[in-house]
Amino acid sequence: MDRDVQVTAADNGEPVDKDVRATATDTEDQVDRDVQVTAADIARLGDVGRAAVSNWRRRHDDFPQPVGGTATSPAFSLGEIKEWLLGHSEGRALPAREWLWQDLRAGVPEEDLADLIADLGAFLVYLDREGDDWAALSAADDAAVAAVLPERVLAACAAPMRNPPPPKCLIRGRLPLLRRVAALAAEDGAGKTFGFLRERYFELHTKRMYATPEPVARLMAELCGPSPELVLDPACGSGTLLKAVRDRTDGGVRLLLGQDADEATARLTAAHLALHAATVRVSSGDSLRQDAFSGTLVDAVVCNPPFNDRAWGYEELTADPRWEYGLPPRMEPELAWVQHALSHLRPGGTAVMLMPPAVANRRSGRRVRAQLIRRGALRAVITLPLGSIPNTAVALTLWMLRRPADSGTPGHVLMVDTSDRQEGFARVAADAWERFEAGADVDEPGVSRAVPTIDVLDDDIDLTPARYLAPPPADLSPERVTGQRDRVADLLRLVAELAPTVESSRGPKDLPMVPLAELLRRGMLTIHHQSPVRPGEPSEVPDGLTVLTAEDVVDGTSPTATTPGTAVQHEIIVRPGDVLLPNVARRPVAWVAGEGGPVLGLRLSLLRPDPALLDPHFVAGFLSGSVNLRNYTTVGSRAQVDIRRAELPLLPIEEQRLYGEAFRRLAEFQASLRRAAALGEDLIQLISDGLTHGAVRPSPEKRTKEES
Repeated sequence: MDRDVQVTAADNGEPVDKDVRATATDTEDQVDRDVQVTAADIARLGDVGRAAVSNWRRRHDDFPQPVGGTATSPAFSLGEIKEWLLGHSEGRALPAREWLWQDLRAGVPEEDLADLIADLGAFLVYLDREGDDWAALSAADDAAVAAVLPERVLAACAAPMRNPPPPKCLIRGRLPLLRRVAALAAEDGAGKTFGFLRERYFELHTKRMYATPEPVARLMAELCGPSPELVLDPACGSGTLLKAVRDRTDGGVRLLLGQDADEATARLTAAHLALHAATVRVSSGDSLRQDAFSGTLVDAVVCNPPFNDRAWGYEELTADPRWEYGLPPRMEPELAWVQHALSHLRPGGTAVMLMPPAVANRRSGRRVRAQLIRRGALRAVITLPLGSIPNTAVALTLWMLRRPADSGTPGHVLMVDTSDRQEGFARVAADAWERFEAGADVDEPGVSRAVPTIDVLDDDIDLTPARYLAPPPADLSPERVTGQRDRVADLLRLVAELAPTVESSRGPKDLPMVPLAELLRRGMLTIHHQSPVRPGEPSEVPDGLTVLTAEDVVDGTSPTATTPGTAVQHEIIVRPGDVLLPNVARRPVAWVAGEGGPVLGLRLSLLRPDPALLDPHFVAGFLSGSVNLRNYTTVGSRAQVDIRRAELPLLPIEEQRLYGEAFRRLAEFQASLRRAAALGEDLIQLISDGLTHGAVRPSPEKRTKEES
């Protein structure tokens, strides 16, 4: 057997060929339609990496041809791929749960897949709670099991899921499928098995699910307090926030209530939460228009509401009694969600809402914001770090709300800004809230402050935390100013010595230029490019590695990114002596790696010259020179590099090294100038702050005799 098509052990460590092959012969679990799968799906089915799939396509004439997709992202017939994998596995174990997932996709129409996954979730709740009953029942034939199983599943789900809907797709000739699901649950556990199916479904339907990142979800759960018994999320999505509250209280929550506009998401979330030892009731529907829990009061509300939804129901909800603090403006749906949350709180209850920063200062919402402050409903605003919520271009905020237990106006509102703390922001925010709740004086410059209510109730009612925080203290001592000035002076003297010396070339010299494509053909160098990870595709790169980005090369800085936040496909490690060029830049840039280790990022070309034939600094110097501008394509104010068309002079290696040393000194000269400029900017600000804060004063300038 070819080494490339051998597959590793299945997820549970046992051969599963019998289960995998059963799908071709079980009449009750027959594949109804032939769905299309991507290369990433094939890699999962074969338990190999994406590179192996590419090798199969190149090296095996009998590998199935694409039936759809694009040239760069082809799609294949699932039936053909399964047959090919089974024919080339030679009895080796294949990952049972990946084959099960694809059989689920093929077994029902696309529009019924969510119902099937939700029904399997209910079945897994039954297995989790009534495992002994299933062990006895499963020994009977399929007809006997089918006759009683739906009622037993409903009975098992009644307590944890509070009146769950009856299964839509559970039986109907799927007993062999259920037995496969039960076998996986016996190995991995019911919760993990359903988590896998749910994750695969949401990968296929990304628009149906948005999960609040775990660090933010944990912070919101902590801010709810230690012991809420009834908790509501009126836009629960995948249930991340409700599960975080349940985990935070270690099961102390008596009931989790959730609502989501998407029915499929609501059903999947109900099963997910029920499988994590929570009593839940999750309904579908638009919470603002069709509140499933109208009149229900809870201890805590957590919510990441939809932002910028202009069709939230302004016209039909104008006279709604929930608008106790004022009619939400048509263009501010977030203030409708805030008041919806407050309407469900018992007196003294807490709501934690994730909000866009613009809600804090839009003029249209200032009347509602003023009422929230005057009546003691808004207790704190916390700015999160930019990037803590993926795919947002601004730093979002948390609003801490409380249903007032009396009619008084609180004396202070807590403002917290963690925008510059990528690490530990949750602890900073939680500690500030805890001190504020305890009545302590909170005033940490640049971080947190208990702001007098009267200071907030001005004409703008601006609730942006940074507006109310004192700047962090700075060391403005004369010793620091003098020390910084001396460092700049020393660096400038050093910079002056770094510029390389040159001599006349005795007239113009035509250097013999050769395209990089020709040098590549001769084997004098290799060229490497990175590929992005598309949604649903696995990456070959381990988590936590540093990534060199195009911005790092342009700025001449160390690697600034890491995986998996920067999703790159291949583990191309940068080595010392590699030459790196951004594919798009404002001016030609080429940079020689002095140290190895980072992974090559996107939008970069990596040239790896043979050091016996090409000097790296010589290559980088000519590629960044204006002689190669004719090989760049202008895109707006930037230049796009066609690296294979770039040209180098073909010189003897010793002469290359002479040029290379000059280019190396130029690069060091440039880097030192940048450092001097940055230090100079810091020195300017430091002296300016010292003078304006009174920490230092001007000294009389010493004048020479000539000046006198």
